[in-house]
Amino acid sequence: RESGKYLQFSRKDENKTESADSMGLFQEKMNLADSGEMNGQGNVDLGKTLRILIVSDTHGNLKYYKKALEQASPIDFLIHAGDVEGQEDTIQELAACPAAIVSGNNDFFSSLEREEEFTIGKYHILLTHGHYYYVSMGAEHLAEEAVARNVDIAIYGHTHRPSVERIDGVTLVNPGSLTYPRQEGRRPSFILMEIDRFGEAHFTIEYL
Repeated sequence: RESGKYLQFSRKDENKTESADSMGLFQEKMNLADSGEMNGQGNVDLGKTLRILIVSDTHGNLKYYKKALEQASPIDFLIHAGDVEGQEDTIQELAACPAAIVSGNNDFFSSLEREEEFTIGKYHILLTHGHYYYVSMGAEHLAEEAVARNVDIAIYGHTHRPSVERIDGVTLVNPGSLTYPRQEGRRPSFILMEIDRFGEAHFTIEYL
């Protein structure tokens, strides 16, 4: 799978594959070289902030997913780190924007990919549920794999605990769970990733 384009995403089921027109529009927004102008410091000015909703572990219940969409709106892209439990089509339809979704340990017989790699702006991103990297015991194994693949940002779920951390130069992002949160306070959580007008990524953990 190439990762040099702005988005590499397939769903295996040809009837459910994101349309070329929709993906093309997202790629156009992310094409910093073509859509921006240089500022005085030599950075490309995209002209707007791009908003990316990151969620995980909805486990077939979309009550709080809908609330997350309302709270984060408007969004340009959706990322789901797995355990959708058969709701991937509805999740994407409700988002009404391009999406990357992977399977989790509870997505039995799913046609979703176990992992996706794609590029948003200047960032090479790995999306995985995380259980194959033993993330319940820490994100070190995932960070090691990300370094080996020259990944800038690794997005995962599985732990049901939100976090943003840096390990060996990799930003590891976990939005927690919208349905069964396990962190202190047990509030449903998601992460809003924003690419500012100069192409820099910022992450905010949000709670419902």
